[in-house]
Amino acid sequence: MTKADIIDRIATGTGLTKIETEAVVNGFITCVMDALETGDGLELRGFGSFRVQHRKARKARNPQTNEEVRIGPRYVPVFRPSKDLRGSVDRAMKSREHRDSNG
Repeated sequence: MTKADIIDRIATGTGLTKIETEAVVNGFITCVMDALETGDGLELRGFGSFRVQHRKARKARNPQTNEEVRIGPRYVPVFRPSKDLRGSVDRAMKSREHRDSNG
């Protein structure tokens, strides 16, 4: 699903125009990015949380040349789904598997 698909679905479901919906979606994305860039987390109850995690420096290998490469320390955004979201996805995928196997 792309950002355009999300905008279409929300616009259809809410009655807002696509331009208004795009502004809302862009505003949400900006809020998430701003929170993560300042080191704050963002929690959406029932959905999950966005956090910043520190990764230590490490050694890796280039699979094509087998050459050792050093990767420096860095901060990365991570998403942790809520228990509700994990359960919902699990149930939906199992139901889908069941339907597909009974074809």
